[in-house]
Amino acid sequence: MAEDESGVLTVYGVAGPLAQIDKTIFSGKAGRAKMFRGGVIIDVVTPDQARIAEEAGACAVMVLENFAADIRTLRIVSRMSDPKIIKDIKEAVNIPVFAKIRIGHFVEAQILDQIGVHSIDESEVLTPADPEYHINKLIIETPFICGCKNLSEALSRIREGAVMIRTKGEAGNGNIMEAVRQIRSITGDIRRLSYMNDTELDAFSRSIFAPYELLKKIKELGRLPVVQFGAGGIATPADAAMMMQLGCDGIIVGSGIFKTQDPGKTAKAIVQAAKHYNDPAILAEVSYGLGSAMVGIILDNDVARFD
Repeated sequence: MAEDESGVLTVYGVAGPLAQIDKTIFSGKAGRAKMFRGGVIIDVVTPDQARIAEEAGACAVMVLENFAADIRTLRIVSRMSDPKIIKDIKEAVNIPVFAKIRIGHFVEAQILDQIGVHSIDESEVLTPADPEYHINKLIIETPFICGCKNLSEALSRIREGAVMIRTKGEAGNGNIMEAVRQIRSITGDIRRLSYMNDTELDAFSRSIFAPYELLKKIKELGRLPVVQFGAGGIATPADAAMMMQLGCDGIIVGSGIFKTQDPGKTAKAIVQAAKHYNDPAILAEVSYGLGSAMVGIILDNDVARFD
């Protein structure tokens, strides 16, 4: 998928019935996603948490059944939130309400599309329903968000119809390292595209199983053709600003706010850090006196990498 000068999005590498999908509708989805650039989307479980997020200046809230930190610690199966909770949250706030579903669970997507959330996150944070087959997002009216670890995954999700891409990071562990590694991988590959001729670009497209035309458009744009957010392990205002400086359009954070000593103050600080990510004076000011951040978790593979 890419955007031409008229603002119409073209879906590349799609054959058969999908090629007949109304491009105008898809373009509208991408246009709505661009409205969230520079903002912070905050994960919430309850209406009270959604109010805290709105008060802090979040551009949207993302509803999930359990915070990533709890899913990780308790090793529990996590699914789409109860539609009643989503309805209650929609009634509690005046900002857009997104919601997470399990990877591959197209029925959860149908339900969220029916109840009218503003965007659906097909999320690896929840317990996957069908890890081998992501949802065909082109046939569902509600815009989709998807995670990725690298450019190949990002392009796969865009080809399926995602209009917002985010890093996967290591959600719920309070460690920014994986998210940093992933955004550097994506932006690094995009920079390398600028040095490739058509032959090299064609070979690279085949090596990462991506449509050549889509990579060519990314080369022209110098970035992904959709909004790209940073997520997974963000726990401080400095983390949020770092991801923005590395090339993200915005931030998604949940456990890093609601597993802290003062969620309201931390949420406001992270929103301000994303907004003023290039101003060290403001970053220092909003970082002052936040109290204890969420407890970070060192993963076994993190330790092994630095022995």
